[in-house]
Amino acid sequence: MRVGITILPEYRWTVARPKWQAVERYGFDHAWTFDHLGWRSLVDGPWFGSVPTLTAAALATSRIELGPLVASPNIRHPIPYARELTALDDVSEGRLTVGLGAGSATDYDSTVFGADGVVSGRGRRFGEFIELLDALLTGEPVSWQGEYYEAVQARVAPGCVQRPRVPFVVAANGPKVMRLAARFGHGWITTGGKAEELDGWWAAVADVGTRFDEALAETGRPHGEPRRFLQTDAAPVFSLSSVECYRDFLGRAGELGFTDVVAPWPRSEGVFAGSESVLEQVAAEVLPSLDR
Repeated sequence: MRVGITILPEYRWTVARPKWQAVERYGFDHAWTFDHLGWRSLVDGPWFGSVPTLTAAALATSRIELGPLVASPNIRHPIPYARELTALDDVSEGRLTVGLGAGSATDYDSTVFGADGVVSGRGRRFGEFIELLDALLTGEPVSWQGEYYEAVQARVAPGCVQRPRVPFVVAANGPKVMRLAARFGHGWITTGGKAEELDGWWAAVADVGTRFDEALAETGRPHGEPRRFLQTDAAPVFSLSSVECYRDFLGRAGELGFTDVVAPWPRSEGVFAGSESVLEQVAAEVLPSLDR
């Protein structure tokens, strides 16, 4: 089991830098940030861009895997984003993993652009987004004509440090996007689903895991090949509320076949409210015993 932490891009760098460095020092395997223009109840608060944040995090660390969870076509275009990803992969010396998702049709990212931001067919658009991004990062020049995107002799030299390209971790709960995850993903990530009780959430996690197995079978990909990430954000209980709770999350995720678990850095109030002291306890009592 590999474990990671998500740090929201809401802190000035003087505050954020020690958090990213602590994730590495504590012994976590990966660290992430959200790729949004604003997010839920925090939309009126401080919020910084994910690419500059990850660039700074790459320079402040030396070992951990880094990436966005998750980038979507709501605010990204494959051509300029491919350039940014190659730069991030270079700065991090090959430690970048890219979380990708279709994005929501109702969140701030999809409405802030006004009428131009409302795009139908999110699944089809995301399919084109990930296919074009894959093509850009694996070869050049690239010419492309689709329903949502066009590229004419697009170039992204010198390409990625990691070959043939940076790994994709694809967020998916529905069958169409799961097939994209099975086709393009080095890994698959899910938040499970909405549930008022913890047992109900775990049941939803188990259900989406079964459906991902079906998507792998449809595409002919081996069951054990892609990494399986569980992002605990949507759980009705904060996964880092205590050492015992976190240990239980890891155990149950492992039983369901997940290879990686990602939890949010505890915030002082509101969403993901918790104590940073729990992270220190987890680092001392749980992480040394993990089989990685």
